[in-house]
Amino acid sequence: MLKNIINKNLSGGKVLSLFILTNLVYTFMIIITIPKVMAFSEGMKLLDMMPMGYDIEYVKSLFETLGEKGRDVYLFRQIPVDMIYPFLFGVSYCLLIGYFLKKMDKLNSVLFYLCWLPVIAGIADYLENFGIIIMLNSYPNINSYSVILSNIFTLMKSMTTTLYFIALITIMMAAGIKYIKAIKISGR
Repeated sequence: MLKNIINKNLSGGKVLSLFILTNLVYTFMIIITIPKVMAFSEGMKLLDMMPMGYDIEYVKSLFETLGEKGRDVYLFRQIPVDMIYPFLFGVSYCLLIGYFLKKMDKLNSVLFYLCWLPVIAGIADYLENFGIIIMLNSYPNINSYSVILSNIFTLMKSMTTTLYFIALITIMMAAGIKYIKAIKISGR
C-alpha cells in the first residue's frame, strides 16, 4: 500500500514542494518557537532536542527552570507547530528517498523499506510530543513512567532519523554516481 502511494506521488515538483514546506516549518521552529521556549530554560535543552535522551530529574529541573510562563510557551507555542512537523517530515522524506530510489531503478527492491524510516520517525515524534504534553500538564506531579515512555520515543525518533539521513545521503551519492556514469557513456 505504501509503495502505491509513493509511486503515485513521485513527481519532482510534488517532492520538491513538500520538501520545501517541511523545511519551512522546521526553520520556523528553529528560529521562532524553540528560541521562545529556550528564553526561559537558562540554557537547558528542550526534551525534543535531546537525541541521547533524558531522565526524570532532568525533566523536573527543566520544567522548574522554565517556570509557568516557559511551560505555557512550550505547551501552547512549540508543541502545536511540532504537531504539524512530524506528518510533513514522514511524508516528504519518505517521498524524497522514494524519488531517488526510483531514479536508480531500486524502488522495487529491498531498499524500498528505507521509505519507512521517516514514517517511523514521524510516529515516534508524535508519541514523544504526547508524552511531553502529559508531563507539562501534570507538572509538578510528573510520573516516572511518562518520562520513561517519552524518552523511549525520543530515542526512537533520533535513531530512525539518523539511520534515515545516512541512507538518504548514501542513496543520493549512488544516484549521483549513476548519473555521472550515464553522462560519460552517452558523451562518448
